[in-house]
Amino acid sequence: MPEGHTIHRLAQDYAAAFLGTAPQVTSPQGKFTDAAALLTGTELAATEAHGKHLFLGFRGSEWIHIHLGLFGKVDFGPAPAPPPTDTVRLRLANGTSYVDLRGPTTCALITDPEKDAIHDRLGPDPLREDADPGTAYQRVSRSRTTIAALLMDQKVVAGVGNVYRAEVLFRHRIDPYRAGKDITRAEWDAIWTDLVELMHEGVRNNRIDTVRPEHTPEAMGRPPRVDDHGGEVYVYRRANLPCHICGGEISTADLAARNLFWCPVCQKP
Repeated sequence: MPEGHTIHRLAQDYAAAFLGTAPQVTSPQGKFTDAAALLTGTELAATEAHGKHLFLGFRGSEWIHIHLGLFGKVDFGPAPAPPPTDTVRLRLANGTSYVDLRGPTTCALITDPEKDAIHDRLGPDPLREDADPGTAYQRVSRSRTTIAALLMDQKVVAGVGNVYRAEVLFRHRIDPYRAGKDITRAEWDAIWTDLVELMHEGVRNNRIDTVRPEHTPEAMGRPPRVDDHGGEVYVYRRANLPCHICGGEISTADLAARNLFWCPVCQKP
């Protein structure tokens, strides 16, 4: 599932291609036809992201709510748009660009109150200017749940996924099995600040890189990482490989139905 930086990048890409224009809105797959008919030819007035939720605003009070889930894909291209396949849930097209959405978990037309309800159930997003890390810490500090699980809980922090979770805990040498109540406010503030910086870099570069300059392949004289996800990381999907810092073996385990990665030496209990 895409992490929050990808959704914020998509909000920027939709804005760059369609903001202030009145695109044709269609649903070749047929599952969004009625809503598309209401919106086609009206101005796209806003794009917004909160965690893993994308919002496209039309006429100031109608929003397309998109959640990609595990299988959603978004493809941009230049005009003229080719004939769509019957897997396209939503297409926006204007005189210069088109974008196709396939396989999302959610693609729905919602109102302002419905959008507000989605925001209300999400935790603060490190990529949003209105985010309050103190709100997240209140939830973390009262919980006996592991910090690794809390970071993945979208009601606590919105947008953090498996990669950022594993990497930020490693960068701060925090045992992923520590309870939230045992995380100090200073530790939380450091984690939050790091997430803000890492995720903004992810938006800029459209990939996740978490290693510090002294641990890049060039600095260490090691081969670059080869992985479908791209990016240089410390522990994510590096199970049984040597830690870049201590040389010990990276561990993996199942936690809340997701694979957890950490270094038992660098992240001692």
